[in-house]
Amino acid sequence: MSQFIDRRAIHVTGGHRLKGTATVQGSKNIALHLYAAALLADEPLTLTGAPEILDTQVCAEILTRTGTPAKAVGDRFETTPATAWDPNIPDHLGVRIRTTAVLAAALLARAGQVTFPLPGGDAFCHRRIDRHLAAMEAAGATLFVTSGHVMARLAGPTPAPFTTDAATEQWGPSLGATVTALMLAARARGTSTILNPNTEPEVAVTAQVLAARGVGITWEGTTALHVTGTDRITGGTVPVPPDRLEATTLALAAAITGGEVYLKNVPVNVFPTALVAVLTDAGIELTPIDRGTLARCPAGPRPVHMATRSATCTDVQPQLTAYLTQAPGTSRIEERIYTQRTTHVAPLQAYGATVHADGPTITVRGPAPLTAADVTGPDIRAVTALLIAALAAEGTSTIRGLYHLDRGYADLLPKLTALGAELTVATVD
Repeated sequence: MSQFIDRRAIHVTGGHRLKGTATVQGSKNIALHLYAAALLADEPLTLTGAPEILDTQVCAEILTRTGTPAKAVGDRFETTPATAWDPNIPDHLGVRIRTTAVLAAALLARAGQVTFPLPGGDAFCHRRIDRHLAAMEAAGATLFVTSGHVMARLAGPTPAPFTTDAATEQWGPSLGATVTALMLAARARGTSTILNPNTEPEVAVTAQVLAARGVGITWEGTTALHVTGTDRITGGTVPVPPDRLEATTLALAAAITGGEVYLKNVPVNVFPTALVAVLTDAGIELTPIDRGTLARCPAGPRPVHMATRSATCTDVQPQLTAYLTQAPGTSRIEERIYTQRTTHVAPLQAYGATVHADGPTITVRGPAPLTAADVTGPDIRAVTALLIAALAAEGTSTIRGLYHLDRGYADLLPKLTALGAELTVATVD
């Protein structure tokens, strides 16, 4: 949640066809987990291509305050190994990001104890951390949980080898809990097993980075992840992969206007197979050209029926919902990851969209003629969805909630402007 009143708003005049080339930032969600991995390193570690967003600054401050000097300069995130630990994540920082429990797990592995507030980030739902806590307990930690904080302590100086299950009854494998267990296992003296691990890029890249620095990593398909810990994790320089969520957002923004965008640093294989399938069904073509991807929608939007079975798909669900307002027919999206992720529905209705939420199911009927509206986005992806709708609306819309956009996107607005969008940022009452 913002710690201040943000009086800025985006004014967007719709009706302009977007076309051109864009460079995509480093992945926000992958970088947030790599910042935690940097806590484990015994040598300086630098991430290149780190997204220049508010969440990066928050993580740099958390690392520094807890003992690992860190600084974000441009797109470089530089860390120096700790010489002493202060394993207390400050409340005013921990409540601003969603990966607080993952950072806490890395601190627990290094310092043998940690105190942290319940995680924050977007406010569309309660952030469950039960699988994170289960992983800490499996690693030998004793937990003291209050209404707003968790304190964890290890009996020994490092975690013991353990087995934990990352799956949740409702959501399937937890991405965050898999990385939490990975943080602990990387410093355990022996081989730990994570059952039913999440295998999305956030997990896979973090595992690759740790494996290249001395941690033993063995995947057993989607059944288990075996991690052999080490007491020395080396440093070096690590590139952050491009952000598939920003790439998808730019593709949807161009497509809803009948345009196209060349994502010059995003190979097609950056888009997960499940996401490519959804975009293809929706009428969007992703064509590999050189080392990038051309995204276009030659025949116009098409309705889809889908379920968000992964973190990737849920994080583009609001943007996709906005795009589907222009697809002839009825689309249905079943939100299975965050069943309360409907904060974009009412603002889209203000544009004139025919969209409704019935529990976790969102229904969109199109094409709907959209007209300018004064709306507010309460979280990152909702604000982005309202931007996409404004690009297709008649007139000039006012979108509030720029603080949330700053948390996830470094320069999305300049990129849209360069593609032909007409938008400005101004202070409003």
